[in-house]
Amino acid sequence: MKDLYPSRKNMTPEILKRKDPVIHTDRSKDNMSPLTKEQLDFYEQNGFLQIKDFFSKKEVTNLQNGIFELQESHKNSTSEKVIREPDSDDIRSIFHVHEDDNYFKDVANDTRILDIVNHLLGSDVYVHQSRINYKPGFKGKEFDWHSDFETWHVEDGMPRMRAVSVSIALSDNYTFNGPLMMIPGSQNYYVSCVGETPEENYKDSLKKQKFGVPDHDSLRWLTEKCGGISVPTGRAGSITLFESNTMHGSTSNMTPYPRNNLFMVFNSVENQLVEPFSGGKERPEYIAVRDGVKSLVSSN
Repeated sequence: MKDLYPSRKNMTPEILKRKDPVIHTDRSKDNMSPLTKEQLDFYEQNGFLQIKDFFSKKEVTNLQNGIFELQESHKNSTSEKVIREPDSDDIRSIFHVHEDDNYFKDVANDTRILDIVNHLLGSDVYVHQSRINYKPGFKGKEFDWHSDFETWHVEDGMPRMRAVSVSIALSDNYTFNGPLMMIPGSQNYYVSCVGETPEENYKDSLKKQKFGVPDHDSLRWLTEKCGGISVPTGRAGSITLFESNTMHGSTSNMTPYPRNNLFMVFNSVENQLVEPFSGGKERPEYIAVRDGVKSLVSSN
């Protein structure tokens, strides 16, 4: 398959224009969308959309109980699905929760979410990746600037930009507790990064990413070209949908206020993984679903 988005192959970075639509359903069918025209316009222009209070208070409580029960039950786990901070044994992320936990499997099949992502991607979808991210007060570490698609393309073999991430806030997001930061409009530009991908790079990158991280000049160009940086804040229960190529990151959390979220990536069934474009080995199934692809059916 032709590599439409080459990266980590050249000695100098390059910025390429996007070759795929942001919304894959014909915009003439906006009246069939669970989102309003204004919401669709915002997502298409900015590469992300926040919907406040998407989940009820009771649902939020259940979700919070669920992530902390998993954290406690995995405290001493040696599973590769449990990612710990680079300088401590604190749990940073737990992967593959949409299959390993019945409660979070139901969340992945929630019709309210599926209706939205099906419309944005113009097809049935499956979960490419799921995880819980924990960022406790005072010691939660940062996530460097990156485009998810760059990693999924190079290391997993995702052919096209036809995936959307859903971040469910399970603690209140402030501007100061390490929230998600995004460059609006950056989904239209692909930063081709430098640096050959090491074997089993995921073992280090899930703790701290070093390859597939854009250079400072490209980030500066994106922020100037696209108009700065946006920080969607809001109460627990809000969701943020963002396009696979939207440049994003988050700072460390120096405050007493935790910032936890459930993160699920929905990919079109028409955009299933091929061989990694890096030429390297496939990453494990718990990071990039390849063998367990199945169209999601609403559980509601």
